[in-house]
Order: sequence, then C-alpha cells, then structure tokens
Amino acid sequence: MINAEGACGYGNLFKQGYGLETTALSTALFNDGLTCGACYQIMCYNTTWCLQNSPTIQVTATNFCPANYSKPTENWCNPPLKHFDLSQPMFRTIAEYKAGIVPVLYRRVLCRKTGGIKFEIKGNPYWILVLVYNVGGVGDVHDVKVKGGNNTEWLSMTRSWGQNWVTGAPLVGQSMSFRVTTGDGRMVQSDNVVPAGWKFGDVYEGKQF
Repeated sequence: MINAEGACGYGNLFKQGYGLETTALSTALFNDGLTCGACYQIMCYNTTWCLQNSPTIQVTATNFCPANYSKPTENWCNPPLKHFDLSQPMFRTIAEYKAGIVPVLYRRVLCRKTGGIKFEIKGNPYWILVLVYNVGGVGDVHDVKVKGGNNTEWLSMTRSWGQNWVTGAPLVGQSMSFRVTTGDGRMVQSDNVVPAGWKFGDVYEGKQF
C-alpha cells in the first residue's frame, strides 16, 4: 500500500526527525515494508562521477521505489537489483548530480536517533493503528505488542503496512504499554507510555534501543 504518507507510513519526515537523510528502497531491499526504518551507510564507487575522497552518507529507509516493468531502460528498482533512491541533497553529497545513477557500496549500520521510540496513535474506536518510528539500533521493527491498563496480557499487533501496526482490542480510555522487537530480536518495553486520556493523532515517546 502506497499513499501520501509513503510506503512506510512516516508522513512528515521533517516533523518526525528523518529530514532529508532518507532513501526509498527497491523491491529487493524493501521486503514488503519490513525494512522500513533500517539505516544504511552508502558511498559512490568506481565511477568518475564520485566526489573526491569518497564521502559516505547515512540514510534511513522511509519509502519504496516501485519496479517499472514497462520501460526496460528505467528498471533500476526492478528485482533483483538493489537500488537506493536518494533525496537530491544526499545524492549530491556522494556524487555529481547530473550523473543521475551511480554504482555504490553500502552496508547496514545502526541507526542514530535522538530521543525515544515514537508511537503515533491513529485509527478509530473500533481499531487502533499505531505508527512506530524513530527506532534506534537496527531500526526495522518486526513485532509490536500492546497492553492496556485494564489488561493483564500482552496482545500481538498486526502489521498493516510499512510500520503501521493495528489492533482491534477495545483500548480507548485505557493507558497503553508497548513491546517493540526489531529485526535482530532485541526488544524494548515502554510501560504506560500512553496515558489513559490519549486522543487519536497524539504522539508519545517511549524507551529507546
């Protein structure tokens, strides 16, 4: 699912702290949205278009670069190619912009984030959608559990799309705690991070990896 919020659901990247240090990922890297939030170090490689001294950038995966099967000459995001669709300022940091596309070397790196994990509460009284962002460590969230203030058990949330997680549990009017597990299996628990008087559209800050 792709809409105005992007394929990861982050929406306003500046408000959320991602800024221009972002990239869209090709199908081979995107993993149907599970890679959203992951961080990469990238450098231009083996072309005259690279800037001197081979500068590197670190970017967060915040969107999807869809495949284009109708134009064989514009297939950079088609599988099995691993392609990063960078913001213009990030591309200009490593290569001359008129090059358009350059070969790169890349690696996954830990995400450096300021503050705790953010939980944006969306949805309606019948189903609650939570956008999870600003995640440190490996950055990609693979599991989210929620517990209401009146509950004794943790409830598994379902990933709707990108990093939006949904539950149909009746949690309106209750405080909420979250367990967030990233792709490397690490888990962070934020107890009562959302107060009982929360409203749809509110954003709350929990613990960090």
